[in-house]
Amino acid sequence: MAGMFNSGVVFANRFTQALPADSIVENYCRQVRSAAFSRVRPTNVSKPQILALNEDLAIELGLTGLLADSTALAQVLAGNNVLSGMDPYAMAYGGHQFGNWAGQLGDGRAINLGEVVDAQNVHWTLQLKGAGPTPYSRHADGRAVLRSSLREYLCSEAMFHLGVPTTRALSLVTTGDKVVRDMFYDGNPAAEPGAIVCRVSRSFVRFGNFELPASRGENDLLRTLLNFVIKSDWKDLAHQLNNAASEKTATDVYLEWFQRVCRLTQTMVVQWMRVGFVHGVMNTDNMSVLGLTMDYGPYGWVDDYNPDWTPNTTDEANRRYRFGNQAAIARWNLYQLANAIYPVVKDAKSLQAILDKLPGEYEREYTDMMRLKLGFRQAHNCPVSLIDDLQTLLCLQPTDMTLFFRLLSGFDPQNPECRLSELLQPAFYDAGETSTQTLRSYQVWETAYRHGLLQESGDQQRRSLMNSVNPAFVPRNYLAQQAIDAAEAADLSVLNELLATLGNPYQEPVPTNQHFGSKRPDWAVNKAGCSMLSCSS
Repeated sequence: MAGMFNSGVVFANRFTQALPADSIVENYCRQVRSAAFSRVRPTNVSKPQILALNEDLAIELGLTGLLADSTALAQVLAGNNVLSGMDPYAMAYGGHQFGNWAGQLGDGRAINLGEVVDAQNVHWTLQLKGAGPTPYSRHADGRAVLRSSLREYLCSEAMFHLGVPTTRALSLVTTGDKVVRDMFYDGNPAAEPGAIVCRVSRSFVRFGNFELPASRGENDLLRTLLNFVIKSDWKDLAHQLNNAASEKTATDVYLEWFQRVCRLTQTMVVQWMRVGFVHGVMNTDNMSVLGLTMDYGPYGWVDDYNPDWTPNTTDEANRRYRFGNQAAIARWNLYQLANAIYPVVKDAKSLQAILDKLPGEYEREYTDMMRLKLGFRQAHNCPVSLIDDLQTLLCLQPTDMTLFFRLLSGFDPQNPECRLSELLQPAFYDAGETSTQTLRSYQVWETAYRHGLLQESGDQQRRSLMNSVNPAFVPRNYLAQQAIDAAEAADLSVLNELLATLGNPYQEPVPTNQHFGSKRPDWAVNKAGCSMLSCSS
């Protein structure tokens, strides 16, 4: 079908033009060496149907020509029709998974179609997830099921509207084919509806893209990849790298690039912590060099506040990727990236100096973020002890994180009759069972909080500030599961309503969507897909 649909879109293919390709053209599972990617075409599906389409994003990317014919568009977004100018490929990369080196991984079910260039001359890669096997599929089928695909589409767009750095989602397409998965890893595989998500990002390059050639001593490839990434996405550094008259050496540029990757990565995690997001599988192959949230798998949203919570059943025993450990894991992953680029940088002392500064830099950024959540514009009015004591307070009884901070904006420090323990009752999962000791702890913290707020000016401005950083809605797992259940029964109303609501996550709820702002219902605590999830997708 290639070429039958005239989209009017011009595709750029910088990655495949600048980097070495796999010399083998056949698509079969193997170790791929001395190459950054393998050319591979998506495998056709039987009956593609668009379940969700992000038309606003399509227009932003200049893809209006693709919107004219929905039937033809479904063929493109399912991978059945490779348009003229596309140069589909799967990237080669490795990674550390749960702290252990896993060797070659690669795009096992993700196929990059090509780049489009928007009106601002920014390049965006379109990538299909679930479009069939690649040389990196490790004997898997390269497919994805509807439940995981819907979760990715939903969450990536919710994160964008929440202001969290993320890859985007252009479309969700059902394939008309069944995919067999063992959802609970209990030896009972079942056939599920297949689906494909079209993901969008300025780049899908990961830490693991550097780790794989470094592990094999392929230093020429490593340098070529590093130079490509800098020239593609870091224009000021690219100028320094290309400018012979520049005072900076290539090593200086590489170190500056690494420092920026560190900064972006930590900022991303701070934003995760702000909204209560837990990635669930922070392997190095899931870490973007642009500091974007990517690879939405067994993620979760904190309901009752718990720094030790992880949504990933695979991580249940060790809780490596638990909510409160995400910053430490990000630093560990950055250390692996530093190891990977060392053969090109060759300055261990400077790399280590950058890494040594990360904990302090993170704490400062995290503290600034928490002060905003609490409504403080002046840092001196919110001592660090107030934030530290709050973490302890939130763990004294099951407390909904999203509702707690949203309700907190209603606290009136000038009214001595306004008591936090009463104001926050809707956020408590066991309301009415608050112990005397917990009430006393709330009173102590309230006194310090009230004192700090009274030093600030403009109570209405404070509330507006708090409501701009503390969302009223997040895509809780049980909400996503309700949308999945309905979609599998051919009912898209739940998904559409949820997407519309999460497109304005900081607005006060209206009666028609008020249930989206409620805390997790009791029935969802142990229901499959509503709390913890596996990597099976």
